[in-house]
Amino acid sequence: MKDSRFITRVFLKNYKSIAACDVQLGPLTFLVGRNGSGKSNFLDALRFVADALNYSLDHAIRDRGGINDVRRRSRGHPNHFSVGFVFTLTEGTTGHYTFRIGSRPRGRYEVQTEECIFQGEYFRVNSGSVTTSSVRVVPAAATDRLYLVNASGLPEFRPVYEAFSRMGFYSLNPDRIRDLQDSDPGDVLLRDGSNLTSVLSQLSPSVKGHVEEYLAAVVPGVHAVGVKGFGPKETLEFRQDVAGDKYPWRFLANNMSDGTLRVLGILIALFQGGHDVRKRVPLVGIEEPEIALHPAAAGVLLDGLRDAAHKTQVIVTSHSPDLLDNKDLNVDSILAVEAQNGTTAIAGVDEVGRSLLGKRLCTTGDLLRNDQLQPDLMSVAAAKAGELPPFDFKDKNSKETKNKAGNRWQSK
Repeated sequence: MKDSRFITRVFLKNYKSIAACDVQLGPLTFLVGRNGSGKSNFLDALRFVADALNYSLDHAIRDRGGINDVRRRSRGHPNHFSVGFVFTLTEGTTGHYTFRIGSRPRGRYEVQTEECIFQGEYFRVNSGSVTTSSVRVVPAAATDRLYLVNASGLPEFRPVYEAFSRMGFYSLNPDRIRDLQDSDPGDVLLRDGSNLTSVLSQLSPSVKGHVEEYLAAVVPGVHAVGVKGFGPKETLEFRQDVAGDKYPWRFLANNMSDGTLRVLGILIALFQGGHDVRKRVPLVGIEEPEIALHPAAAGVLLDGLRDAAHKTQVIVTSHSPDLLDNKDLNVDSILAVEAQNGTTAIAGVDEVGRSLLGKRLCTTGDLLRNDQLQPDLMSVAAAKAGELPPFDFKDKNSKETKNKAGNRWQSK
């Protein structure tokens, strides 16, 4: 599989039920565990970043119930949470981005630290002040917003902002897809699918045809889907076979099942942007794509996920053995998620599971059915014992960056 990874590594501390995790992500990653284990909290940590950049940090925190509902609740009462990434952009350049947000009295909060290194450029912010930067003239910082928003006005950091802000996360709502929709110039599918008609309209004929092929494989008899206008509103129009008639009938979205609309939404989320690099969605996260899907169609859905992961990074939460019943599924693409005394543990599959999967003695679905899919406890313990890696500009692979940084800083 082509390496389409945008985020290669994720560090989390005290985010909701996650005390700590340090995990690698592949082009296609499955977060697998029981209901309530914390799979969605991991995906939400990534979505938190996109929300904070696209709207505001205040919106991202309030949308989740306030700072006290975002930071982990435990006996130790942690008063902050941290999020960090190692990432790679389309041209192959790598970087790091991390921040820590602390709580203050009466539900207030502040960005305590924020750091970014990318292609020889960098900034570090402490409590509302830019303490170091590779750029001579920098925007002012504030404690109530992520500095990457301000830095996006600088050409040096614009690619990082664009990539993180264009991530898409989906919990599709068939009722919102079924409703008449407004025409939307945006080319990124919204979380609930409420602008699906507009995104579908922007797909190239070849990509649209690809989506329709998968849709027909999941929903027999469906030949095509398009957009039909009703004044200023739009809806989906499907062409589907009807027994006894030579030609397919046309059905509007309000006549289609929840499962059909969800599958279409998932396919649009996966293939949106098509071959246009400018419209690329670098990472797509989908919660439980198997909902309302017939078990026999799970293999087709898996093929679609793997196909899409050649061009965009895909992360999926699932507790469906049927979706994971494939012995060719790479064990490194599985992150096992488990709730341990109210705390979420996330890591690669433990040694026993890796051995069974490596020898193809069973599938990931088999382990899940038998409650034998467990996270590697040594990795979980190491994540708890460690700290988010500070960007102290001494990375062994960035001597040139460090020298450049020192020269620029001394010249100020």
